[in-house]
Amino acid sequence: MIVCIAEKPSVARDIAHVLGATHDRQGFLEGNGYQVTWTYGHLCTLKEPDDYSPAWKRWSLAALPMLPMRFGIKLIDEEHIKKQFAVIEQLMQKADGIINCGDAGQEGELIQRWVMQKARATCPVKRLWISSLTEESIREGFKNLKDQDAYNSLYLAGLSRAIGDWILGMNATRLYTLKYANNRQVLSIGRVQTPTLALIVNRQKEIANFKPEPYWVLATVYRDTLFTATKGKITSEEEGKEAFKLIEGKPFCVKSVQKKNGTELHPNLFDLTSLQVECNRRFSYSADTTLKLIQGLYEKKFTTYPRVDTQYLSDDIYPRCPQILSGLRGYEKYLQPLAGTKLRKSSKAFDTSKVTDHHAIIPTGVPAVGLSDMERNVYDLIARRFIAAFYPDCKFATTTVMGQVEDVEFKATGKVILQAGWRELYSDNKEHTADDDAKKGDEERILPDFVKDESGPHSPTLTEKQTTPPKPYTEATLLRAMETAGKFVEDEELRAALKENGIGRPSSRAGIIETLFKRNYIVRQRKNLIATDTGIQLIDTIKEELLKSCELTGIWEKKLRDIEHGTYDPAQFIDELKQQIYTIVADVLHDNNTSLTPIIAEGAVCPQCGRGHIIRGRTAFGCSRWNDPTEPCSFRKAY
Repeated sequence: MIVCIAEKPSVARDIAHVLGATHDRQGFLEGNGYQVTWTYGHLCTLKEPDDYSPAWKRWSLAALPMLPMRFGIKLIDEEHIKKQFAVIEQLMQKADGIINCGDAGQEGELIQRWVMQKARATCPVKRLWISSLTEESIREGFKNLKDQDAYNSLYLAGLSRAIGDWILGMNATRLYTLKYANNRQVLSIGRVQTPTLALIVNRQKEIANFKPEPYWVLATVYRDTLFTATKGKITSEEEGKEAFKLIEGKPFCVKSVQKKNGTELHPNLFDLTSLQVECNRRFSYSADTTLKLIQGLYEKKFTTYPRVDTQYLSDDIYPRCPQILSGLRGYEKYLQPLAGTKLRKSSKAFDTSKVTDHHAIIPTGVPAVGLSDMERNVYDLIARRFIAAFYPDCKFATTTVMGQVEDVEFKATGKVILQAGWRELYSDNKEHTADDDAKKGDEERILPDFVKDESGPHSPTLTEKQTTPPKPYTEATLLRAMETAGKFVEDEELRAALKENGIGRPSSRAGIIETLFKRNYIVRQRKNLIATDTGIQLIDTIKEELLKSCELTGIWEKKLRDIEHGTYDPAQFIDELKQQIYTIVADVLHDNNTSLTPIIAEGAVCPQCGRGHIIRGRTAFGCSRWNDPTEPCSFRKAY
């Protein structure tokens, strides 16, 4: 009997249907020589500190760093997990072979390998690797099963990530909690979580410390067209007034008129991060909400595997594109121009060299029915991007007019769409593309017909303005910052190159942001992410750059990707982290600054009475039972 193990019951049922395993059993489906069972995500986890040593159960600075000689796994202590694992273990002990049908990614590989190890499976194991859950894709996947050994480096990368997070998280969290919070509140510190929080805190400090500076802009209106001085910002009012006086009453002369036709390629297809960015910008969906929505669309077979970091398709997808397009319902008017023609194969969409385990997120061609409004919004973004990849380029004309008054040069630009091309897909839709936000500075306007050397009167203006602070992070801009290790990058190609050193994986970034919310390190103000007093003080307390540097964390992420590709030694990665935690522990233990105000989050349980909760005033925080006439609590601390 062949045992197939999937990551969710719903996925197991899809696979069982294709295999003909139609008999429902307790915890699995059976038939046609197969038994198809499932996990509920993680069934196993790395052991806790006290599983290795009783001395590690009590939090103590003297016990740090905690570094087991060998890391082990254990079953998660929940009844439904124990029950399902008992089924899996029994099946695997008797199996002639196992097919790992876990999610086709690093985390999916780790989940199933741990279960097989815990179940002491000894039979041969094959791997199912698919990008969608359609019947066709599942059948194709079973025709192309590979030995599990082909994915060993993927497993080692996932294992290294889990162990690395344990080493840093377990030790640094205990270290900072004991040293600086007097054990009154857990100060959670993580390999990705802390640098992400540092991004938000540092941006907030930039805004708080920003001192606006005045500047002046010289412009003029000639023939109902606004021209701006090319010298840019003028830093003193005196200089501005002199320039204004120089041109006032003097004729405006057109020095050159340049007209140039250009083309604009369709926007990139979506990877997970760009989809999360777009959904946050369009619909204010959180990264976590978008991940859940696109995961749901994948499990309903409407879209392909979502946890991807590429925006390209491999060449073998191209022959299937007509069939995929034909399954898109509600987009007939956009599909009609493509009917009967050979589909375009754009290098911005198809590039096998930029596809590793999975391709960009696209529709599967299964007609999407019964969608909620939120699912429809996400599906619509994906469908339009996919259709746009086969449309002609957008053609436009730009006009640049240079003018002069005395020695002052002025410029006006305009842009006219000649042929909408792929932009037709957005003409009746409130959406615009991701590329549009980068072009908001362009003057998309039609200019009058100017002629070189013409001249005439004009109306100059001198406007005082102020420099503006950087904007707070939204989830969209934070995701981009995590993707590029904190660097602000608009250029699509450069951003793609920096993905190698991004912090966190695309599939984990939403969870990291949610963790910061849950631990009261950040709050949401409209779309902005704002660090709380707790979050700010935590980052201020951490002196070690290793813990809060985006670039260093990005280097760790690069090493994990290299482990996945078989070009870096997992043991070396773990040894480096062990050395780093030794250094961090030593530095913190030698820190004589123990006068820090205890970091206690609003809403935390009162450390004195254990019954009230912390509330904050203008100058102090204290127990909510301070004024309770029956059982008052006197806990109160000044800022």
